Amino acid sequence: MTDTSSGVDLVQIVAVLGAGVVAAPLFKRLGFGSILGYLAAGLAIGPFGFGVLADPAAVLHFAELGVVMFLFLIGLEMRPAKLWTLRRQIFGLGVAQAAVCGALMTVAGVVAGFPPAVAFVAAMGFAQSSTAAIIQTLEEKGEMSTPFGQRAMSILLLEDLSVVPLLAVVALLAPEASHDLRGSWVGVAAAAAALAVVVVAGRWVLNPLFGLLAGSRVREAMTAAALAVVLGTALLMESSGLSMAMGAFLAGVLLSGSGFRHQLEADIEPFRGLLLGLFFMAVGMSLDLAVVVAEWRLLLLVLAGCVITKAAGIYAVARVSGADGRESLQRTTLFAQGGEFAFVLYGAGAAVGVLDGQVNAVMTATVILSMVLTPMTVRLVWSLLPEPAPDTEGLARPDGLNGTVLIIGFGRFGQVVSQTLLARGLDVTIIDTDVEMIQAAAGFGFQIYYGDGTNLDVLHASGAGRARAVAVCVDNKDAANKIVDLVKASFPHAGLLVRAYDRRHTLHLIAAGVDLQVRETLESALAFGQGALEFLGLSEEEARETAEEVRRRDQERVALEQASGKLTGFNQFRPKEPKPIPLFQAGKEARPLTPETREIAARGTPS
Repeated sequence: MTDTSSGVDLVQIVAVLGAGVVAAPLFKRLGFGSILGYLAAGLAIGPFGFGVLADPAAVLHFAELGVVMFLFLIGLEMRPAKLWTLRRQIFGLGVAQAAVCGALMTVAGVVAGFPPAVAFVAAMGFAQSSTAAIIQTLEEKGEMSTPFGQRAMSILLLEDLSVVPLLAVVALLAPEASHDLRGSWVGVAAAAAALAVVVVAGRWVLNPLFGLLAGSRVREAMTAAALAVVLGTALLMESSGLSMAMGAFLAGVLLSGSGFRHQLEADIEPFRGLLLGLFFMAVGMSLDLAVVVAEWRLLLLVLAGCVITKAAGIYAVARVSGADGRESLQRTTLFAQGGEFAFVLYGAGAAVGVLDGQVNAVMTATVILSMVLTPMTVRLVWSLLPEPAPDTEGLARPDGLNGTVLIIGFGRFGQVVSQTLLARGLDVTIIDTDVEMIQAAAGFGFQIYYGDGTNLDVLHASGAGRARAVAVCVDNKDAANKIVDLVKASFPHAGLLVRAYDRRHTLHLIAAGVDLQVRETLESALAFGQGALEFLGLSEEEARETAEEVRRRDQERVALEQASGKLTGFNQFRPKEPKPIPLFQAGKEARPLTPETREIAARGTPS
């Protein structure tokens, strides 16, 4: 019996891992994101798909640890001082969004004919957004550390904080004649005590513990301790009625100043990714297709009503709080879904008799469907939104300038170029489109004009028609090529000095007839190599001659490639990448250090 059971369990584990491995990369490759892939995989192997797993509720409860670990890692990145700066957004923006959305949906439910208690519980459950889905989306889109991402995190933290009060309210709404108010207050006291334990342990226990383990030099002990901290905090929070994710986040914040922060991140990260994927798969498994088929008309109506009403509340709060139209729409599409806390709230409502079985099933299916639709909605709406226009108020724009040299681009490359020219007293005009860079340069006394060098009118206003040279220092080769074409056509008298991106770009610029092109990394790499030779014992003269020899050979190689017509004639239609051939051969063969590199070496280098 044991062997059979273990075999079945192993089959289930392999099926879950296999479904996730196939679906997540496939859906991400198709542009739908990994979340939708995990949801689809869960639906496929769940009780309403191939039936590999029959108890999605148990899987979902276990997989919530992925969300817990995610919040712990976020906490590690957020020091207490930074969290304190977000207090207005947490208790201002977060409370406003939760209250407005909950009130609007409660009123809509009452108008639709539901009893006030049922409407309130259903509304407040759907008003809580999915922490896991939102954080995963923000991470995939690189928005976690942006102001938009920080505001989203503030709202999510408030929603996690609201778990205990909402569960207490659900208990008070029970249809029995008398309510155990004393029990509710005991629950609040238990939650406060649990928070106090986490704070005390985080401040005075965990750092010495990790220091002791680090001294033992037993790596697996550190990993076990990291998992114990996260899971122990989650267990403590759950037993006191609080959100597990909230407790893990708090533990992370308290350890954010620890010297072991990076080690903790490295230990937790693999488990976080695996369990978070399992969480989304469990949500997919939980979608009851029987309810969807039997109540599809009601489901569509409830789903549309909940999403539209909540979206209206989110958008209104965002606009009132000062967000522009673009951010308001981004926040609306991100938060208009239901979340995992709804499953807990609806379960509690059903347990005390506030929600009957049908309402519980329909609302649970509604939340899951909203989570399924959100990745597609976010992808569609965000792709249609225009890029935010930079705030150029107070910035000088070029008009009738007449510098000797016009520099386009004031990044690290352009800054060094400008210093060289200014050192000889040349009259330099500089334009850029990076607002923050322009404002920072103004603090050092630089007059940088706001202007896009790919615009012919801007080039005229910047004095390109009177400049002896135009120095193109932008870090985008497509933009550089466009500027080169404009200057060659409209200001042929001006010398063209251009920053090249790579060897192929160098060949393109030579073919375009620029007066000077310098690969952005070539000279710095040669200087580095020369310095390395001097450090290793060569004289300054020998090191300089060696660097000059490498430079000469590189120039000969570029001239040879240009003469061979790699980017001329028919090859202009199908240009080939210049083949990277070493200027000097290695003195000995490469020795593979791992089985993987040995395998690659055996296959040989592709031609």
